[in-house]
Amino acid sequence: MIQNNPTFIDLFAGCGGLSLGLFQAGWQGIFAVEQNNFAFNTLEHNLIKTLNSNSFDWPTWLPKKEITIQELLRKYKTNLTACKGKINLIAGGPPCQGFSLVGKRNKNDPRNNLYKEYVELVGIVKPNYLLIENVRGIITNFFNSKSNSVEIEDSSPKSYAERICDELNDIGYSTAWKMIKAADFGVPQYRPRYIMLGVNRDLLPYPKDQIFLKDSFLRLSINRPLFLMKKGLPCQSHIGVKEAISDLETLGRQKIQCDDSSGFEQVVYGGPRTVYQKLMHGNLNGSSPNSMRLAKHREKTINTFNKIMETCRPGVTLSNRERAALGINKHCVVWLDANKPAHTLTTLPDDLLHYSEPRILTVREYARLQSFPDWFEFKGNYTTGGPRRKNECPRYTQIGNAVPPLLAEAIGHTMLQIYDGF
Repeated sequence: MIQNNPTFIDLFAGCGGLSLGLFQAGWQGIFAVEQNNFAFNTLEHNLIKTLNSNSFDWPTWLPKKEITIQELLRKYKTNLTACKGKINLIAGGPPCQGFSLVGKRNKNDPRNNLYKEYVELVGIVKPNYLLIENVRGIITNFFNSKSNSVEIEDSSPKSYAERICDELNDIGYSTAWKMIKAADFGVPQYRPRYIMLGVNRDLLPYPKDQIFLKDSFLRLSINRPLFLMKKGLPCQSHIGVKEAISDLETLGRQKIQCDDSSGFEQVVYGGPRTVYQKLMHGNLNGSSPNSMRLAKHREKTINTFNKIMETCRPGVTLSNRERAALGINKHCVVWLDANKPAHTLTTLPDDLLHYSEPRILTVREYARLQSFPDWFEFKGNYTTGGPRRKNECPRYTQIGNAVPPLLAEAIGHTMLQIYDGF
């Protein structure tokens, strides 16, 4: 294992947004766990097969393939036990679909209890620190809560956040959490997120554990202006949608056959225009990013989009009255405001309408709003539907489920400071 930088493993890694941010902050990844093959293929392409600072130092005992934490615990428990004392941080975000406030909450969703496997693995590896990212709904219990006007009852008044913290406390970890907006850290998307930090009390017994947790969130706030300044991003305002993706507009631009999807088109890329776009484009020198495929909308759909842009307010979720007048059955539709950050990206691309064109966003535009750099390539199907949605994780879903790399990097920098301080 590489010992120069503090080490981490990423559980429920998805396509790698959290891992990428930690790499860029100076942490060294050892391995990641992701059960979906599409998402793992993206992770592998960008962060495993590469030979640079953004590459996992993958152990020989673990196959480079998709795997569940349950399978990892069953097959490789001896190897995990041998990792004790060698892993500084376990990061991850247990799947949130069951307790997300977007859509239908389901207290019986089996994914809600995957955190138990996270806790079990933490108990075996015993890292110094923990980092969990999740949706706002994790702090809201199901007891007499309502989602889409349907009352959901749960015998336990505790939220899943409280249950996770209780179980971590039982195995020797002190925890603290805070709601953080990704937009405050340069991400052109509001995306309020639950961030939990934990510390091993064997490393920092009371009261040092409490000092660590308090200082971590305080330093994150104090470090924010300097972090943004180093990125060339504004401290007093947020990055708007147009500032993030105007170089990917299609009007007046030449279109060619999509380079990775037969029968579809993409625009000829003309290069970044704004500071944020240049930051995301990096050293590609005007080369076209991947995942630029444009949707092929039916005329009826385009007409509906034009009506939305003519009659509705940008940046505001369509009301029940507006959706009824337009004949839209979807619960959530937002026409993006060009000058403000986007609403939280979902896994469904038709939830968001482009700020100036009657179309949904491309995967690359999704990635920009999530702060993935242009060199980061996405693998797998673009979209999926029907019964396959339960098993597949197409590109839009990978991005919608991801942790914004810029936010992850800011948190990673702060944790590295605290780590060095202790």
